[in-house]
Amino acid sequence: MTASPLAPGWLRHPEDINALSPGLWACDVARGAAGELEISGIGVSALAAEFGTPLFVVSEADFRARARAFKDAFDAAFADLCGGVDVYYAGKAFLCTEVARWVRDEGLRLDTCSGGEMAVAARAGLDGALLGLHGNNKSDAELVRALDLNLGRIVVDSLAELRRLSALAAARGQEANVVLRLTPGVHASTHEFIATAHEDQKFGLSMAADTGGDDGASGAGGSAAEEAVDLALKLDGIRLLGVHCHIGSQIFEPEGFALAARRLLGFLAGVRDRHGVELTELDLGGGYGIAYTEADTPRPPAEIADALAAVVREAAAEHGLAVPRISIEPGRAIVGPSTFTLYRTGTVKTVRTEAPDGTAAARRYVSVDGGMSDNARPVLYDADYSAVLASRASEDDAVMSRVVGKHCESGDIVVRDVYLPADVAGGDLLAVPGTGAYCWALSSNYNWIARPPVVAVRDGAARLIVRGETEDDLLARDVMS
Repeated sequence: MTASPLAPGWLRHPEDINALSPGLWACDVARGAAGELEISGIGVSALAAEFGTPLFVVSEADFRARARAFKDAFDAAFADLCGGVDVYYAGKAFLCTEVARWVRDEGLRLDTCSGGEMAVAARAGLDGALLGLHGNNKSDAELVRALDLNLGRIVVDSLAELRRLSALAAARGQEANVVLRLTPGVHASTHEFIATAHEDQKFGLSMAADTGGDDGASGAGGSAAEEAVDLALKLDGIRLLGVHCHIGSQIFEPEGFALAARRLLGFLAGVRDRHGVELTELDLGGGYGIAYTEADTPRPPAEIADALAAVVREAAAEHGLAVPRISIEPGRAIVGPSTFTLYRTGTVKTVRTEAPDGTAAARRYVSVDGGMSDNARPVLYDADYSAVLASRASEDDAVMSRVVGKHCESGDIVVRDVYLPADVAGGDLLAVPGTGAYCWALSSNYNWIARPPVVAVRDGAARLIVRGETEDDLLARDVMS
């Protein structure tokens, strides 16, 4: 068969329709002797029979290995600079009590961004010293909870928040550990909605000179970032540890991280020169990309770590700074590839359409029993995914397909463009890899559909770590008069 005229430029016609691209799957996923997809030796048919579909399937071994890889690589790269690195797992990607325990077990810390995420960490038994709290609009209740848990750090996002936190902490006779989130003006090459270090967005304190504003600098030509440092060093109840930035998400190139590190180290040198204080922490954020399709080329943690260590070493030396304690915040890069979503197919239909070159073409629509309620990323970010026939192998031809959900939305697309066997039919199981991050976390009950369960697999055994919702769950909050 030849390539479909509907295929995007990055999508190759497969030589083997049953092959698994190794960069897309967890380390213990393979096809068994009969052609069925297996994880840690367990076939997907058995998982579907026991837990139902849709189903998020997490490889615990893969998650732990990726967590260790970041910790080991960054510790090694920065050993001679600052003794190692604090790796904060970004809980917003996917968090439950079991995952929080894995994070702790592998020597990582946990980054939270809401009261609910702090509650998960507390229930998992994590020490507050291992937690961070993010957010551009933290409530007083969330700040109080952070103080109650004696959080290792609160990442302050605005001057107003800094003042509120000072008042809350001082009233309790406490000092809050504070890191200031700065926007260094670095434009990462990523989707507009997930690029977060440019000026025109809601996060952080700008490093650019300002003429004043509701939460900007005083208008004396300084920046909001400089004013925040000045204020934090004076306020009661605040222990200023350092600064933080996050340049975006799903980033493959290292140049943005390097530029941000240089700018923040220069800023720390300015703090030293103005105040005679060397702040001791520098968080370079996360955003490391993963492979969702064969076109994606993520970098291994060791390569990222070595590149950043070289920049930090050079920039610190240029400014005569002691290297601060470095921290990073991978989330997607740890949990994303560890997980696939298992669906059961329903309606399959082929429609006639027109290819970009103007020729007539056929596209097959394969409907599954989930959709945008368990993976909102395609509709939010035009995100691309891959899919394979999971319940069996096929000897049939590869056909250009679109995997769609069951919701009453034409934009309910799970996988926009993928080659699947021509004999895919209702009742088959499909698996979509790379769904560990921002899929279950963004899930909803649209069309009153229950959110799916999450199953962890390790050493040939599967167990629930998040129970799937039932109709009773959906109706439990519906108040009848």
